[in-house]
Amino acid sequence: MEPRTRSSDPTPPAVAAGVVVQNPLQLSDRIAMGKALWRDLVIGFAAQLGELRLGFTQLAALYAAAGTATLTIADLADLIGRSTSATSRIVSALEARGLVERHEEVADRRQRVIEVTPEGSALIGLIDGARAEQFLAVVRPLPAQERALVAMGVAALASHAVTRRGRLIKAPRQGS
Repeated sequence: MEPRTRSSDPTPPAVAAGVVVQNPLQLSDRIAMGKALWRDLVIGFAAQLGELRLGFTQLAALYAAAGTATLTIADLADLIGRSTSATSRIVSALEARGLVERHEEVADRRQRVIEVTPEGSALIGLIDGARAEQFLAVVRPLPAQERALVAMGVAALASHAVTRRGRLIKAPRQGS
């Protein structure tokens, strides 16, 4: 193996990323590194949610409500995969914290729509910033060429895995 001459030279794993991995041990090592990175990111995220006294399902509801103009409890329940009654309790908890508000639907006064408050939007911004900082803390020490590879990967994901409305493109379910 050739020694690295400059700090901007890619590391051997980055060079190997451009080549199809034939050796199962190399693939296993990559998977192990990916799992370790994911583990650290999830632990950091869980710690932040604990500090904020916010459950993951509450966070999912908050993000879903922030991403739509009009959202009813039934719509939200469908988005986060919970029952209508469980979703109503989630929204009540978020409402009690001042993160969302319920309003009468203009077109159908029997319906109530959920709206994220400025406090809820600020909390989303805080969480997004902390997650971005955690990700960047991993990326910053990489040599410039490797940071470029990460940036290209993120750009590819953004252009191919996300709809124009910012939603992840879901793979079709097996057996459907």
